[in-house]
Amino acid sequence: MRFRLKAFGLHLSASAALLTLILGSLYLGWYRWPGWYLTGAVRILVIVGIVDLALGPTLTLLIANPRKPRRELARDIAIIVCVQLVALIYGSTTLWRGRLLYYTFSVDRLEIVQASDLETGEIALAQQHNPALAPHWYSRPRWVWAPLPDNPEEATRIAGATLFGGPDIIDMPRYFRAWNEALPSLREKLVSVSAMPSLSRADKEVLMKRMTTLGLAPAQRNALLMWGHPRLAVAVFDPDTLRIRVILKAG
Repeated sequence: MRFRLKAFGLHLSASAALLTLILGSLYLGWYRWPGWYLTGAVRILVIVGIVDLALGPTLTLLIANPRKPRRELARDIAIIVCVQLVALIYGSTTLWRGRLLYYTFSVDRLEIVQASDLETGEIALAQQHNPALAPHWYSRPRWVWAPLPDNPEEATRIAGATLFGGPDIIDMPRYFRAWNEALPSLREKLVSVSAMPSLSRADKEVLMKRMTTLGLAPAQRNALLMWGHPRLAVAVFDPDTLRIRVILKAG
């Protein structure tokens, strides 16, 4: 039993170290709050965690028999490690492709933009026409303004295409502008939590209680919905400086 526990401990330690290194880097770079919540990344983490931290070391515990030939034992552990690596590669690749690139303010809401939302052609156009805000493979999440173009014909074309499932303005970083430029428009769109039609009555009550606990004014026009994939959050702003005070789960 001592041999089994030693093998289990070594396997668990190695798995935890590798998982922490890879997923920790992704979290620190792209999935800090509210990123992991709005993207639903927890589902991927659960799958990878079950395989790499629970299933893999547990199987090693079961098969680690000191009387088993070393070659056979090494083969069995290698098979387990391969399954773990497949799960880790799947999880890290999925998270990398869905990494957060932008938090956008557009029209009357805040929305996230993930790497998987942007087409290669749009990225190339952004790098050509809007290099300061264009995405790159190393880009970290940025807060930007995504207004419709000043050209009425172009704005109408984009709005019309969106209605039929075409790309939205938030998927076109060539039109993005600095966050500070959005503040006058953003101030006009702030609403109280009770005035958010997309939230249920129960969700509003929970949010207002949390805001009161945090010393915020739930009846004040100081909030905007944040739309994620697939979750919602509420960003509460300081009405004077328009800095975000807190981002709360909605629901």
